[in-house]
This record gives sequence, structure tokens and C-alpha cells, in this order.
Amino acid sequence: MKANNLFVIFIVSLLFSYAGGVFADDIGEVSRVNINLDDAETMASSLAGIGLSRAEAIVAYREANGRFYSAEELSAVRGIGMRTVEKNADKIVVE
Repeated sequence: MKANNLFVIFIVSLLFSYAGGVFADDIGEVSRVNINLDDAETMASSLAGIGLSRAEAIVAYREANGRFYSAEELSAVRGIGMRTVEKNADKIVVE
């Protein structure tokens, strides 16, 4: 009886380890955006609430005012508020 239980535990653990790999692919990796280097298309496709026109405004602001030193500085770009910055905080890189 113990051998049967060990076999069942082994099979179940294999199923769980395989299922974890399958579901991990569905979650995907968070794509990071460097607001000092990336182009407007990359920002628009990666940041929530940022369309192409807002992403182009970020690039224009960067070109006119120099690099960003923090993600919070994005709120200085017209049309981008702190709520949008907070929503994307895990995706924004400043280097």
C-alpha cells in the first residue's frame, strides 16, 4: 500500500511541476522600458495608459529637457499623471 501512495505522490508532483511551466508561459515577463533610451513605439506598446501620441510626447520632452532622473518626472509631460506613472512603476527603468 505504501508503494502505491508513493507512486501517486510522484505522479501528482510531476503533473504539478509540468503545469507550472505551462502556466508560467501564459503570465509572461514584464517588459521594462527605459524612458531615457527607448523609442515611442516601444513605450506605447509596453506601458499601460500610454498611447503613441503620449509616448511621442515623452520622447519630445526628453529631447527638449534632457534625461529623466526618476520615473516620477514623467508626470511633467503633458497628459501623463502620477496615477499613470504609479500604474507602470514596475515597468519603468531610468538609466
